[in-house]
Amino acid sequence: MSAVATGKKIVLLAGPGESTDILFHALDEEFGVHRVIIETPISQQQLLKRRTQKLGYATVAGQILFKLLVAVPLGRASQLRLKNIRLQAKLDNRPVPNDRVLHVPSVNSAECIAALQESQPDVIVVNGTRIISKKVLTSVPCPFINTHAGITPLYRGVHGGYWALTQNDRAHCGVSVHLVDPGIDTGAIIAQALIEPTPEDNFITYPLLQLAAGLPLLKQAVRDALHGNIQLKKPPTGESRLWSHPTLSEYLRYRQLNGTK
Repeated sequence: MSAVATGKKIVLLAGPGESTDILFHALDEEFGVHRVIIETPISQQQLLKRRTQKLGYATVAGQILFKLLVAVPLGRASQLRLKNIRLQAKLDNRPVPNDRVLHVPSVNSAECIAALQESQPDVIVVNGTRIISKKVLTSVPCPFINTHAGITPLYRGVHGGYWALTQNDRAHCGVSVHLVDPGIDTGAIIAQALIEPTPEDNFITYPLLQLAAGLPLLKQAVRDALHGNIQLKKPPTGESRLWSHPTLSEYLRYRQLNGTK
């Protein structure tokens, strides 16, 4: 029985993008999504300014070079593989219908809090937003659940699958479904799964493999949340690290060292 049929409400709180489109269709088909709230992304200028303050000019310059010289052409070359992953995993990436979307300036805005409180959701699924403030997380009495492209807490931040492969750590190359707290991918773990990249896969395709592996876990987590019986898992042992985008030199080094694409 769907969440709609039982009177339960699921809200998708997200940034724009393909992964949000895929999550919406998967959840809407399974449960029925009550509302989709999408925040306006931070501008590239603001993003680069913040990243430079945090990482320094040299690192950010290296990340820009990686994007221009590797990620962009790799993205063009990976379109067939991406299409095959979508087909194999039955991922629907059609845009979320406009009439289902409420746009807010930020997940941390007063408009977002008002929309959440008006919706009175039973569970909130988060995807691709900026860090959510404690004020928002405590604004409604329900769990916030996120799918993270990495095994937490070892691979927090971005590109967790890629970084695990650079570290020869296939045992932790995967995806996590976790509760959201005010930290960066530090919330309690609900479920985790590994991916098995093929020789066809690379930096561009790993996230889609992770999303495909994470969707069944997310659906089960939502199902459990709606019944009030989320079961938490012990985190894997190891150093908790926050990973960023690779620089050009990092990518080339790991490509030469162990063939990580």
